[in-house]
Amino acid sequence: MADNGGGGSSAGVVAVLVIFIIVIVLAFLAWRGGLFGGRKTQINVNVSVPQSSPQQKQTSPQSSP
Repeated sequence: MADNGGGGSSAGVVAVLVIFIIVIVLAFLAWRGGLFGGRKTQINVNVSVPQSSPQQKQTSPQSSP
């Protein structure tokens, strides 16, 4: 049996990991670009602050005697 250098299995693992990372990065970029519908989610948050009318006076609470 011939030995193929001793580092063949670790080189294969590194190659698989590099390909896996490249696939994840390309999928993320495709999702950000809208290929998988990544930009269809819209959240509309309508926050309004109630404004007090200028005619109202601030009255202090009256305590009963």
